[in-house]
Amino acid sequence: MVLQYDFSFLLLIMSTIMIIGLLIAIVRMKNKSQIHYVFACNIGLILIWCIGHILEVITTIQFGVTNLTFVYLYYFGLIFLPISLLFTGLIFERSRIKLTMPYLLLFIIPVIDFIALLTNELHHEYFVHYSIYHQESVLGWMFQVHTLFSYLFIVLGLFFLTRYSIKNSGFFSKQSILIQVGIAIPFVINILLTLKVLNLPIYYTPISFSIAIVCFSLAIIKLDFLNIAPIALQKIVDLISDSYIVVNRNFSIIDYNKTFMDVFSEVKGLRRKANLLTLMNENSYLGLNSDLLVDYGKQAIKAKETVSFERNIIGEKFNRFFMVEVTPIFINSVYTATIILLKDITQSKKDLETIKSTQEIIMEQERLSSLGQLIGGIAHNLRTPIMSLSGGIERLKDLTAEYAQSIGDASIEDADHREIAKEMDDWLEKMKPYCAYMSDIISTVKGLTTNSEESNLNTFTLKELIKRVDLLMKHELIVSNCVLNVTAEIDLKTTITGDISSLVQIFDNLIINSIHAYSEEHGIIELNLLSKDNNIIFRLTDYGVGMSKSVQEKLFKQMVTTKGNKGTGLGLYMSYATIKGRFNGDMWFTSEDGKGTTFYLSIPSTALFLKEEGLS
Repeated sequence: MVLQYDFSFLLLIMSTIMIIGLLIAIVRMKNKSQIHYVFACNIGLILIWCIGHILEVITTIQFGVTNLTFVYLYYFGLIFLPISLLFTGLIFERSRIKLTMPYLLLFIIPVIDFIALLTNELHHEYFVHYSIYHQESVLGWMFQVHTLFSYLFIVLGLFFLTRYSIKNSGFFSKQSILIQVGIAIPFVINILLTLKVLNLPIYYTPISFSIAIVCFSLAIIKLDFLNIAPIALQKIVDLISDSYIVVNRNFSIIDYNKTFMDVFSEVKGLRRKANLLTLMNENSYLGLNSDLLVDYGKQAIKAKETVSFERNIIGEKFNRFFMVEVTPIFINSVYTATIILLKDITQSKKDLETIKSTQEIIMEQERLSSLGQLIGGIAHNLRTPIMSLSGGIERLKDLTAEYAQSIGDASIEDADHREIAKEMDDWLEKMKPYCAYMSDIISTVKGLTTNSEESNLNTFTLKELIKRVDLLMKHELIVSNCVLNVTAEIDLKTTITGDISSLVQIFDNLIINSIHAYSEEHGIIELNLLSKDNNIIFRLTDYGVGMSKSVQEKLFKQMVTTKGNKGTGLGLYMSYATIKGRFNGDMWFTSEDGKGTTFYLSIPSTALFLKEEGLS
């Protein structure tokens, strides 16, 4: 058989040119990762293989003798390409590998293989006789060993790449399949040549790589193969803390992650292709039934958007809360599958309960702390009536003794008895207001010390509200050298329905804040009562330090204070929540730094108490 330049040789040249172009494209890529480098290594070894064959063919045709130097050149690419393909598969499956000693030891095999080839003239155990036509070559046992390890490395590389493709279906599989086809074709031809099934020039093997180059080009250029992270996505989704399961229109299971399998480990018969609805009916789970899931699935498909709902799912060994998201998948407007994502919110539920409990404790502490500030003033206010009552009691004791001595005394006339009785009655009349005053204080304090959860729904007048505020704040205003001026443009007999103690506490907190705004200087605090659109408007104004913009932005949204260590910021936060939640009203403010602050409270005159758990 005469070797000549023909169409096959032209294909070899074209393959080499395409390989050079592809190698340049990969080298010029930015932000290259490990997979870029190993793929460039594959292309480089193929290029060496092709160039070696081209030079071998040219010298054989021109001189009639094969130059072994070029044989050694193309065999360098052929010997080291299989291990490069093995590393390609490993990197695709594991994203990145570290060249530890076990990996480096693998290179011993191709190195020894290449040394055996270079020293073939000494032992002739690699090639007994070499010919550019494979059928005319006589192969030694070393070549058989080379073939065995080459195919072993190639098969392993394809195995890892195939396993990666199976675990990552869809977009990724198209790329992987193209690469596998591109690798497989030339090596199938090489096997046929090695087994002498085909009698072709040996350079038909690199020619077959023209097909491989087309596959590689499509994968890299069209599908952006090397610009995606070659990560085994199944490993990623298995590490996701949320459970998910993918089903088709008939609820047959397509896929699920390890978290789902772990969470619902007691489900018998859980496997791919099984029917999810059948499994749900066969396994005793409360809180989520098959009919409910079908309804939500239909809603999601019809709306073409995610439908979510919360469920407490109870099994034999667990009791958990889940946020279930049902998301339909459409490809080119055609329904493909449904993803059911189950977010475990059990811990979040517990945390919310803890936060709620902690918030209630903090609020109670703040309420009692605020009340504690008033106790000193209340005690001072009680001193005067107690002293007056004590004096009255002493005078009544004297009159009682005087009356007792007058009994049987002939010198005491009826007019004297009447005089003593009148004086006793006068003292009793004097003592009544003090008793009423103490009763009012006791009622007010009792209302404030009652837990908000136990508050009663009552109707009260504006006059009663102002009276209670005045009782509690009188001493605080006196010792702070401040004056509270109350004006009303509305009938004080106007009624409000709700918890008077909660409203009193809000005004006490606002007035104390106004007192602190004067920084121990004399100050005037104005409380105006207005009416607008069937709402009662309370306007509380001070002319103190005001609030900065940063504080104003956070007010009512966060627990913020301008008092430093002397305040927690919870008072206004609670006040706003109480007005909104318990009185169906509103609360806002205006403030200018250095000039003062005005708080506004708007409450319906026929406000209905909103019976809720805690503050809204």
